[in-house]
Order: sequence, then C-alpha cells, then structure tokens
Amino acid sequence: MTGTKTRILDTALDLFNRHGERNVTTNHIAEALGISPGNLYYHFRNKTAIVAALFERYRQQIWEWLPPPKGELTWQDKMHYLQGILESMWQGRFLHRDLPHFLHQDPELRAEYTQFVQDGMERGLQIYQGLRASGLIEASDEDLRALMVNTWVLAMSWPGLTHGLNPAAAENETLDRALLRQGIYQIVCLEAPYLRGEALNHLDAMKAEFRVGDTTVNLLFTASDPHVGEVSNG
Repeated sequence: MTGTKTRILDTALDLFNRHGERNVTTNHIAEALGISPGNLYYHFRNKTAIVAALFERYRQQIWEWLPPPKGELTWQDKMHYLQGILESMWQGRFLHRDLPHFLHQDPELRAEYTQFVQDGMERGLQIYQGLRASGLIEASDEDLRALMVNTWVLAMSWPGLTHGLNPAAAENETLDRALLRQGIYQIVCLEAPYLRGEALNHLDAMKAEFRVGDTTVNLLFTASDPHVGEVSNG
C-alpha cells in the first residue's frame, strides 16, 4: 500500500471515529491531509471504498489481537485477549457505532462482514476451548458456545450503546475510551461464573483493570460529566 493511500486511511479513520462517518466527506479527508480531492479519488473512488478498506484493516488487526491459542494458557493470556477486544472496539468504533447503515449501504461489505462474524465466532470458540483445556474455565460445550456468542454480541454492540447515550464523548478520547473499557469489565462479569483456577484467583484484579465507574449503569448515564473520564482504572 502506498504512503498516500495509508495516510488517507489513517486520516479517514481518525475523522470517522471522532465525528462519525456520515458527518465526514471525502473533501474533509482531503482537506485534513492537505491533498486535492482528485488525488484522493486516484486511490479511492468514493467514501464507500474507504470504509471497505478500513474494515479490511480492522479485520486483520482482530486476528492479530486475538490469535488462536497455542499450548497451555495462563490468566495473563486471558488478560491479553481482553486487551485485544478493547483495542478492536477502540480502533473500529466508528464501524460498531453505525454498522447497520454500512451493511445496508454496501452489499459487498455485508458479505465480507458475514464471513467475518463466522470466522470471529470460530476464533472465539477456539480461545474459550483453550481456556477450558487450561483449567481457567469450566463449562459444558453448550454453555461455552453461548458464552462465546454473548461475548461477541457484547463486544460488537457496546460501542453503539455508549455512543447512542453519549454522542459527545466521541470528541473526548479519554472519556470515550473509558466508556469502552467498562464494556470489557462487563465481559469479565459475564465470564465470572465460569472462571476456575488462577483466572478465578485473579478475578478481582481483572475487574479492577477494566472497571471505570462505580457501576456500569451510573457510568452510562452520567458520562456527560467531564470528570468521568478522569476516573482511575483501578
């Protein structure tokens, strides 16, 4: 990928995440880069093509952040996976926030996203199976599949929920990331009944790592307070 093409994607991602894709035009992207619209169109024929390229970048990052398990896993490996989910939510937050719009607008992206969900759920199940084989989780096959689906749904929908309740947070990266971080705390709580061994022993540490507010409900509905973003992560 050329340097200009990469810069276009980097700039578009920043603008989309801060302002929302619908509020950003190709002219805005070109202006922010200091290039002509014609130069931008040389690399991307329209904004839909930019979104598709950003989704492909996001998909590749997901696989890097959530590698398939190799050998016995530790609770630190579990923390690594949780951090990977947080990074995916953060880097691709504009996609999560307006996903139905993108999928309805672009049939090709919808097909790619459908495959991504299938692959992602398969990867998620592999990870949970690895955690179970390592004695960090105890669950039946049915419960393990349900846990994987619920974790996926929570991770994919959380950015949209927080943005819908607190759209102004997109302009405050500290607050915006804090809201997403609380979503990982919710995943830890979702997994808590199934944790065993050292994962259970470190449950309080995992909660403290991602907890931002006293309660998730309070955080969601009081995040317009500028001091919320200053809350310690433990």
